[in-house]
Amino acid sequence: MKTIPNVIKSLAASVRAMVVSNLQRGALSTALWSIAWGLLMHAGQSVGATVQVDPKVPEYQRAPGVAGNLNSIGSDTLNNLMTFWAEGFQAAYPNVRIQIEGKGSSTAPPALIEGTAQLGPMSRPMKGTEIDAFERKYGYKPTEIRVAIDTLAVFVHRDNPIESLTLAQVDSLFSSTRKRGGPAVERWGDLGLAGAWAGRPVSLYGRNSASGTYGFFKDVALLGGDFKPTVKEQPGSSSVVQGVANDLGGVGYSGIGYRTSGVRAVPLVGPDGKPHEPTLENALSGDYPLARFLYIYVNKPPGRPLDRLTLEFLRFVLSRQGQEIVIKDGYYPMPSSLIEEELKKISN
Repeated sequence: MKTIPNVIKSLAASVRAMVVSNLQRGALSTALWSIAWGLLMHAGQSVGATVQVDPKVPEYQRAPGVAGNLNSIGSDTLNNLMTFWAEGFQAAYPNVRIQIEGKGSSTAPPALIEGTAQLGPMSRPMKGTEIDAFERKYGYKPTEIRVAIDTLAVFVHRDNPIESLTLAQVDSLFSSTRKRGGPAVERWGDLGLAGAWAGRPVSLYGRNSASGTYGFFKDVALLGGDFKPTVKEQPGSSSVVQGVANDLGGVGYSGIGYRTSGVRAVPLVGPDGKPHEPTLENALSGDYPLARFLYIYVNKPPGRPLDRLTLEFLRFVLSRQGQEIVIKDGYYPMPSSLIEEELKKISN
């Protein structure tokens, strides 16, 4: 039986095909494109129905004469988001081709340095060594653009009854060095679960070292400590979530945008000593302890404009339409004050 969200998604797919087809024939006006876009974005409203784009974020206005090829190399966390942005951008500009490769944030800096990509999506800030390598090549630093907000989630199987976790408990789950000072955790009973859960071993899922999510989790949750050798390293965020969904004793970490019905995001205890869900409100307030920005890095010489294609893509990402896509993919949109700051970076 088709649910209402599935019907809307089916309609959205038809709308997307119509938009691209008509644009290729030059038959879709700006007004009709805006209407079609509104229908298309209904497909994502069920993902984040309570989250809305800041009304002060401007609509994207199509510019004439935009064409060419864009390459994006970097974060797996942003892989789906970059794909959705590319679809929306290409709906407006059918003469644009965008290639996306998402193998991990650590692949973005070399791609920008070597000039094999104009866009370097990353789920963590560039390291000092990466910025230094870029600066040695070009004589200036790469430009960092914040594009979305993520709450890095600790996922458990949907049937796991654990109510919340402290960061010390998260550290004890995943780290062999336990820099937060907690006791060893090997079974769910060590975290207070009783009955059949008490003796069930924890089964750990994580990312590989090329991942920005791996680096962020290691630095913030584990205070730079070492991961246990028993963590099953996965090539992508979706693999982590899938592994946990298929493993009753599973626990793993991933961006909130990869949440599925088979897992549950565990509330984490914040600085106030209370557990908090990984919501936008808790991210902006600082109550959720694993909130972060998602980034796109570009090569912009100081005092010189970005190339037209890269500039328009970033303007789209930072527009109302682009931030609606952020919600559609399960992440959180940027407030207008931050959007204004990022637009200034690429406009000068």
